[in-house]
Amino acid sequence: MSGTCVSIDLLKTLLHSLEEELPRAAVLRERLHGSPEPSHEEHATARLVAEALGTRDVERVARMGLLARVGPPGEAAVVVRAELDALPIQEETDSPFAAKNGLMHACGHDVHMAALAALFLAAGRIEGSLTKPLAALFQPSEEAYPSGADLAVRDGTLAEGTGAFVAAHVHPEVPWGSVSVEAGPVNASSDNLRIIVEGSGGHGAYPHRAHDPILALAYAVVALQSLVSRRLDPMHAAVFSVGWVRAGSAENVIPGTAEAGGTLRVLDPEDREPLRKMAREIVEYTARAHGCAARVEMTEGEPATVNDPSLAEAARSLLPEAGFELAPAMRSCGSDDFGFYGLTSPTLMLFVGLEGAPGTPNVPLHHPRFLPTSEAVWAVARAQALAFVAASGGDVML
Repeated sequence: MSGTCVSIDLLKTLLHSLEEELPRAAVLRERLHGSPEPSHEEHATARLVAEALGTRDVERVARMGLLARVGPPGEAAVVVRAELDALPIQEETDSPFAAKNGLMHACGHDVHMAALAALFLAAGRIEGSLTKPLAALFQPSEEAYPSGADLAVRDGTLAEGTGAFVAAHVHPEVPWGSVSVEAGPVNASSDNLRIIVEGSGGHGAYPHRAHDPILALAYAVVALQSLVSRRLDPMHAAVFSVGWVRAGSAENVIPGTAEAGGTLRVLDPEDREPLRKMAREIVEYTARAHGCAARVEMTEGEPATVNDPSLAEAARSLLPEAGFELAPAMRSCGSDDFGFYGLTSPTLMLFVGLEGAPGTPNVPLHHPRFLPTSEAVWAVARAQALAFVAASGGDVML
């Protein structure tokens, strides 16, 4: 029997087992959604997940995270990742299980967790059919630094016995009933830039006696737009956006310093370091032209998320068996710390469609009214299952 046929049979078996878990998964999703916690403080969230898994063999990962394995020992596991943390957003839905503590699962993490718990339990019932273990990773702090994926890679817990990392993420720009599976970069790297310009202050009526850092900063912010428009191959994707500017305290006083903060997102990994270097040069030389000095403090964030071509191809072949259509190509300058796992192992990130889903508000991720339908738990669990099977390869026992 060919590897493809064996993989399809395994996926069918896993999906059949998964159906039994859906009612409990829906309840878990509501409990998780109603009690969100911030990054690095996911205590109750981890307890709820651990209770749902119903196993004592749970390891701690990256302080707050959980790792549970099912399947044969001695084989390289396929790690399926879901995220524990929520965002500091005041929820504005009218859901009976809406959060009321100023935090919110506005990026679908509650759906991802509930789906993965169901997948883990479903895999446990067919454990004898697996030749590759499924390692369910409930990772903390995807939304903040230091990121949970970075910590997990650094602490070495996942270094041994891992064959691949896979994940599925809901997305409101992908049509309902479809999944985006693309090879290569699908999410951008992310770096935060803090720009500090130092000049010499003075009276606003006598600007020639000062070196105005606000003017220098303003020119630097405009000049930084050339990073994308004139310094990057137009067939590649990147974005630089300034999110805040601070300077001065009075209308008629030229201050001594001015600051700004922004984010640099780069889809192709080979473009990242050149653009960071050019950003520093633009700021330094623009400030110098205005008689000021400047520096850029850079907080290095996530690497780009790059899908392994062979894993993407295998996952595409399984979409129909999981009840999905192939979505139009989805690549984004959004970022996800899932990219850190790509530094050590092959990775695959799937985007599960929400656009047009019944009962789901037409709003973007991180919106205070973002609330996927309960059917999204089933959709994500199926996507996680097909990603696991795709990464398990064709050599499985039935």
